[in-house]
Amino acid sequence: MPDSKTKPLDRIDKVILSTLQKFGRISNVELAKKVNLSASPCLDRVKRLETEGYIERYGAFLNARKLNFGMTAFIQVTLDRTTADVFKHFKKEVILMKEVVECHLIAGGYDYLLKIRFADIEGYRLVLEKVSSLPAIAQTQTYMVTEHIKQDTGIPFD
Repeated sequence: MPDSKTKPLDRIDKVILSTLQKFGRISNVELAKKVNLSASPCLDRVKRLETEGYIERYGAFLNARKLNFGMTAFIQVTLDRTTADVFKHFKKEVILMKEVVECHLIAGGYDYLLKIRFADIEGYRLVLEKVSSLPAIAQTQTYMVTEHIKQDTGIPFD
């Protein structure tokens, strides 16, 4: 939610955000055509959206399989105690694990949900050893992905 210093998003801002989310490499001239603005005001809007934090970063969607990270799993992690120092240490260590591509603190039956990418079962075993060796781990449970039906493509604009 925008803070009091940010300008509310209008229809053009939303079209800009939606277009950039789908086509991150689009030129400013092409973007301006899509939103029916001239290039200069379009660029000004993009810069404002960046400054106000609506656009966090730009990137590319890579083919994980071609890059030898074709397997995906989710690991539920339950800690044996939930103190601030344990949370802090867990977060610090997980951030350093390149195979952990997402980590979420969960309210509910367990503490963290990790999304990991790896090449093969041996790669999975190595990641699980790293995670399981962290202090305060009480239990882990893994769910292997067998098919990617739908993946995160960003914010669902109309």
